[in-house]
Amino acid sequence: MSGRLDGRQALITGSDSGIGQATAIEFAREGADVVVHYLHDHEGAMHTRDMVEQAGQRATIVRADITQEDQVEAMFDQALIEFPDLDVLMNDAGVDSSGIPVSELDTDTWDTEIRTNVYGAFFCCRRFVQHRKEMGGNGKIINITSVHQETPRVGGTDYDVSKGALRNLTNSLALEVAPLKINVNNIGPGMVLTPFNQEAIDNPKVLEEQVQSIPFRRAAEPSEVARVAVFLASPDSDYVTGSTYFIDGGLMQNQGQGA
Repeated sequence: MSGRLDGRQALITGSDSGIGQATAIEFAREGADVVVHYLHDHEGAMHTRDMVEQAGQRATIVRADITQEDQVEAMFDQALIEFPDLDVLMNDAGVDSSGIPVSELDTDTWDTEIRTNVYGAFFCCRRFVQHRKEMGGNGKIINITSVHQETPRVGGTDYDVSKGALRNLTNSLALEVAPLKINVNNIGPGMVLTPFNQEAIDNPKVLEEQVQSIPFRRAAEPSEVARVAVFLASPDSDYVTGSTYFIDGGLMQNQGQGA
């Protein structure tokens, strides 16, 4: 590896599995120490920590429900004890769409989606920016949105709205913190082989059907998203802010076909 993240200290929410876990591993391979966050999967978090340490970097594990402001504050307090120079935040933790149409969507389900995918990222961004101000500025924020910040789905309103809101949080925050030289960007994945798509992982027939609308005719591997995150966490992206990097095998370009 090139050591593009030498000296970086990163907190990655939802790094017990999927994109977050893959990013933690790639960050470590590039020289970053990592705060591994989880909510339920402690075993997955331990595996991530072990992989970071195998790459020769330090890791610590924190548990928090990011929908709860006090738990996010406690998570940062704990993380900053071991990694006081924390300068990269990646908001990956989230929940998938309920699949329920608006007319049948109960308020609790809606609240869970919005509080996890929007409030959680907001709580984390706010504390991270406060910390970086105290450190004199500089830093990187990477938010994991989705192609569905732009392209809606039937039954996906709760998720689509949350990712659209996160996109706008990114764009607005990028303007606010530009004077501090803090970069804020999104990665918008399409279909990725993570627990969000467990049915397709387990059933090749389902996977084959679902990739037909993707020009590359395949889903992404989590590591392919992680490598873009490495770029956004590195000095290579110092002049990039308020942008979304879609990783979708051409899916969004294909939406108008057949019209």
